[in-house]
Amino acid sequence: MHPRSKQIAFHDFEEGFIGSRIFKDNRWVKLAKIMPWDLIDSYYNEGLGGSQIGQPAISSRMAFAALFIQREKNLSQEETMAEIAENAHCQFFMGLPEFTNQAPFHASNLSRLQKRFSSEALAAINEAIIQAAKEDEDDEPPSSPSAGASSEGSETSEEPKNQGTLILDATCIPADIHYPTDVRLLHKAREQSEQIIDAMYPQTKLEKKPRTYRKNARKDFLRLARAKRPGRKAIRTAIRLQLQYLRRNLQYISEMSSQCTLSEKHTHLLTTIQTIYTQQLEMFELRKHSCEGRIVSVSQPWVRPIVRGKAAKATEFGAKVAASVEDGYVRCDHFSFDAFNEATSFQASIHAYHERHGCYPERVLVDKIYRNRDNLAFCKAHKIKMSGPALGR
Repeated sequence: MHPRSKQIAFHDFEEGFIGSRIFKDNRWVKLAKIMPWDLIDSYYNEGLGGSQIGQPAISSRMAFAALFIQREKNLSQEETMAEIAENAHCQFFMGLPEFTNQAPFHASNLSRLQKRFSSEALAAINEAIIQAAKEDEDDEPPSSPSAGASSEGSETSEEPKNQGTLILDATCIPADIHYPTDVRLLHKAREQSEQIIDAMYPQTKLEKKPRTYRKNARKDFLRLARAKRPGRKAIRTAIRLQLQYLRRNLQYISEMSSQCTLSEKHTHLLTTIQTIYTQQLEMFELRKHSCEGRIVSVSQPWVRPIVRGKAAKATEFGAKVAASVEDGYVRCDHFSFDAFNEATSFQASIHAYHERHGCYPERVLVDKIYRNRDNLAFCKAHKIKMSGPALGR
């Protein structure tokens, strides 16, 4: 029998071994090389405001790198900081001079740091990363289609020939919310209205706190939530009760608003709750399940239902994105929380390709929804090949 191999004790390693094991072919080391850190720093400093009061700000590289790691690995805030504390390559990507077993800052700062990068800033950073990655693929910078096109245009003064392939498609980015139901949404709105009443009451001169019947309201909600297969009548009864509880709370808030002032957070929350009540009351009275600008989450009122028509999920809740793929690199051409027809962003994506390369693509790979009369005429005028079935029956 072979002797059992023993695990080497941690103190038997050479001093500094863990901190020095950084490999050049690691993905985080490669990403650190092509990241436009100067551009990131310029956008990051715009959100600081130049204040000299308070705790020193987290560096732009550490902030953006932590957010990038979180999105790349799809981790929570706590898991992201734990991964950084355990991974030497992640710390190298963040610009730390040596390995440490502690997170560089608290996980709660991530939600604040992501607000300092706007969608326009992220688009510019993404474009800079793509250009740096293309230059890094070869020792010499590749000749772009615009360079060859300009030389040819100078001789013949004609429109440069179309080059390259562009792939266009749209997708939905699911938001982290519960599947929205009318009863659950009203229940959450009622609970938030009760918190607003609790915050307003100490500022008023009322002798007795308004009765919100929160225990009865919760029992009515749980009665439906615990039912395996509630019928339509039970669902409408639960919605009607939650509407009554919420209407009473909103009346109390309106009466107390003259005696006290709400914080900015509670003001925005109250506006969302009032909109939810108006929408749900309209749908309840008209017996319908949709309305314009429907709110599906109290904490994220900007999220909208996106009808996709897929087999697995007919409707998704989140942002809709029109993306373009070129040589394996993805760009976000259009981003909106409101539903839109992706065919409307087709020509804008083609014009963006022309601005980058100085010529139009030779062919475009798209779904059938892009093949409308305007887009087909646009492709014919610019000699772009867009394969697919002909219009009509």
